[in-house]
Amino acid sequence: MIEVLNGVPNPRVEEAVLFSFDDVSIPFTAGLRRHLIGSKQRGRNPVVIPPGPPGSPDDSRTRFYGTVIPVGDTLRMWYIAENNLDGPREYRTCYAESRDGVHWERPALGLIEFNGSTANNLVDLLGGARGIVALPMLYEPDDPDPNRRYKVAFECGQYAGQLSVAYSADGLRWTESPNNPVGGYMEMTGIIRHNGCYYVNGHGGAHFSVARNLVTYASYDFEHWTQASCLGFYRDRLPVLAMQDIASRGTAGEQVHLGAGLWDRGNVILGVYDAWHGPPSGDRMQVTMDLGLVISHDALHYREPIPEFRLVPALEEQAGSGTLKPEAGLPPLTLAPSLSHGQGMLNWGDETMLWYEAWVDGGIRLARWERDRLGYLRAFNPEEHGWGLRAVDDRHCITCPLRVNEGSARVYANVDRVWEHSELIVEVLDEQFRPLPGYSGAACVPLREPGLRQPVVWKGRDTVSDIAGPFRLRVTFGGVRPEDARLHALYVGE
Repeated sequence: MIEVLNGVPNPRVEEAVLFSFDDVSIPFTAGLRRHLIGSKQRGRNPVVIPPGPPGSPDDSRTRFYGTVIPVGDTLRMWYIAENNLDGPREYRTCYAESRDGVHWERPALGLIEFNGSTANNLVDLLGGARGIVALPMLYEPDDPDPNRRYKVAFECGQYAGQLSVAYSADGLRWTESPNNPVGGYMEMTGIIRHNGCYYVNGHGGAHFSVARNLVTYASYDFEHWTQASCLGFYRDRLPVLAMQDIASRGTAGEQVHLGAGLWDRGNVILGVYDAWHGPPSGDRMQVTMDLGLVISHDALHYREPIPEFRLVPALEEQAGSGTLKPEAGLPPLTLAPSLSHGQGMLNWGDETMLWYEAWVDGGIRLARWERDRLGYLRAFNPEEHGWGLRAVDDRHCITCPLRVNEGSARVYANVDRVWEHSELIVEVLDEQFRPLPGYSGAACVPLREPGLRQPVVWKGRDTVSDIAGPFRLRVTFGGVRPEDARLHALYVGE
């Protein structure tokens, strides 16, 4: 008998998060619609790290081709800086800290001399050299080697844009690998360790394609990387031969710029990518980029929960189109509105935060949602659309199978707009969709209070326990106004 291991491995996590828009975690729905939530529901997104004062390393632009990592009660950010003293446009690595994600400090690190002083926030990566373009980073506090607890994959001019890596004990003083460059050409953004393997993604890679696509390299020791890349997500609509005939080759069409900055949620990976819209003429100055959302369960293959949804639309940015500082001796560049991202999406307090940049004004911005409320499931009401359709009477969803390896598990729901006349009822089923005694809909205490983490309880039970084999959760939208309720996510854990 041959076991073909070509499926997604079953991850073991302390808490599983089942997002409403993840159709692998919640594959079955009846009478429901999936929705995503854009970042503009709370107004314009603020610039939280503008260019610095004159004479500083980032007095021209602050770019977020970097990373945000929470450590204790502090958010640590590594970003790319441009200044007016360097002549040709080159980039350096800078550092900032925050307690709330909104107000950031640029500490005087005293590591690198710039403009006659070391009182700046330059990081000692390649000795503070210019030409660092991108730096997705990981923090692994349990690494037995304290000098390797911070790991970065970076792109720089010194190695002609080829994949390079470095290590650090504190994230500020870095030692590069003696084997650099360790991989092929890539403009990268995302990095993750998944099931014991490191993955870095971006556009470029070993795939022949005129268009920018998301590709991934892999390594088990962070030093030896595959020379072949995996094509994980693409958007181009024009055939390769047609694109080759365009004067500005590779600029036209729908593309994926920089891959996806990743947010590891254990059993699912969320990614933010630049949705590149190139005009048929190939005029790069007319390219626009929005931010889109993708998900993955294996760190290799990605898909959009709702195709072409704009998580952060560029046309609604404050600055709109603008002027970019040119290379020395060249005229200014007038760009269409374009956004770009780094590896910077996480939960902080009761909010989900995403840091990104707008190409035209040189500032790092912040988008915010209520915690884990990037989308929701809602009962479909045909009357709202004027359609002559009959609504499904039994409006519900059913999750993928789950298993508690030891002890018991609690179930929580991220719910909104439930009230006296709109409720959610959670049942526990076996793997074959059969109700389990003690966990029926009649035994469940209906969820009628909104909250980011509402406990699910049944009469006499507040945990799922003593279940042999895998189980599923079924959530029914009930009450006289079931269309009011919104289910954002389910959590199953301790």
